[in-house]
Amino acid sequence: MMIDPVTIGVIGTIAVFVLLFLGMPIAFALMLVGFSGISMLASVDAALPKVASTVWEVSSFYPYTVIPLFIVMGGFASSSGLTSEMYGTFDKWMRRLPGGLAIATIGACGGFSAVSGSSVATAAAMGTVALPEMKRFNYKSSLAAGSVAAGGTLGFLIPPSIGFVVYGMITEQSIGKLLVAGMLPGVVLGLAYVGIVIAWVKMYPDAAPTSPERVTWAEKFASLKGVWEPLVLFMVVMGGIYAGFFTPTEAGAVGATVLFLVALIKRRLSWQVLIGALIESVRISVMVLFLVAGANVFSYFLALSTIPTQVAGWAASLDVSPYLIHTVIILIYLFLGCFLDAISMMVLTLPVIYPIITALHFDPIWFGVIAVLMMEAGLITPPMGLNIFTVAGVSPDIKLETIFKGVAPFLLAIFFVAFLITVIPGIATLLPNMMTR
Repeated sequence: MMIDPVTIGVIGTIAVFVLLFLGMPIAFALMLVGFSGISMLASVDAALPKVASTVWEVSSFYPYTVIPLFIVMGGFASSSGLTSEMYGTFDKWMRRLPGGLAIATIGACGGFSAVSGSSVATAAAMGTVALPEMKRFNYKSSLAAGSVAAGGTLGFLIPPSIGFVVYGMITEQSIGKLLVAGMLPGVVLGLAYVGIVIAWVKMYPDAAPTSPERVTWAEKFASLKGVWEPLVLFMVVMGGIYAGFFTPTEAGAVGATVLFLVALIKRRLSWQVLIGALIESVRISVMVLFLVAGANVFSYFLALSTIPTQVAGWAASLDVSPYLIHTVIILIYLFLGCFLDAISMMVLTLPVIYPIITALHFDPIWFGVIAVLMMEAGLITPPMGLNIFTVAGVSPDIKLETIFKGVAPFLLAIFFVAFLITVIPGIATLLPNMMTR
């Protein structure tokens, strides 16, 4: 008896979630189900070469080398002392504002994100620097930990962002345009986080006592030396991509080389730091590439089952506003963010959701920003918020539930920015549309 391809596709999709529930790594679950599905819909002789060629093509595709380069950039940035220097600069300028140290933390997170590309690395680096300082000035643990965990999510949006790289790999969109698209939304989200801090402290003044230590203007201007390095690096890397001087991969190589030289000049690069950065780069790169390979095999299986085209056609034929479907997709991402990490969520959902987006004639670059924003929300939503566990790891004295309470108000900022970009798409598309290539 022949089984309908759509039925096989539905069974395969359910099987993926069952395997995830049983503890199988998502890359292997996607690849196993994809292989099995292709074997059923075509043949084993078709499935085996597809799996082999997909793994080879993903691992040997030159533009994907941008991933290890961006990770190495973050490792060298931490070792060269940029984290503490940036925090010191923002601290001196923001200290007298309501929640000044928390605002400084968010600002420094944004600065570190511009040379890192990893949310977890940003949260870990800033947590070790900012949390002891806020504790010294009697900040409430919820505000202190919440600002670090939320500020760390900027690393997933502000370029160089691994999230945009993975989105571009799966949807075959320009990685350069995606990275540039995250610049303005990243600034807007950072300002929204600052607004949350100010509102929080205005409502509960005891959450962030004003620092009694005054800072002279001379000290403020002297501290600016702590931000010129990441600022110049960001302008070189993203400016080069924007102007078309070099590709994202070349930009990653330039950034990694510059930070390597900075760490050498400052005599802060030991063999231990160098090997650690390279090992972390390999670990994350292999994880991401296997996820993408698994997603590609699974996507091919779904394409054979015709589910994406049928769902996309059904969504386009609905007599409702496309923005209603867009809202439903956001709610799905919010729900999945409670259980899956950001990259896994992206590779699992985009094979079905991306055809819907294109069928509704939404801009793929614009939706990429929306998708990455919702992945950011997943980084700080219980029970799987990766940034929350990262902050708990660098500050064991703060209870996990305290951190969850602290990040909750910052989720409102993410939803606000997602709404703002939906209403004013130019926030995400203005800069990419002006690129030379």
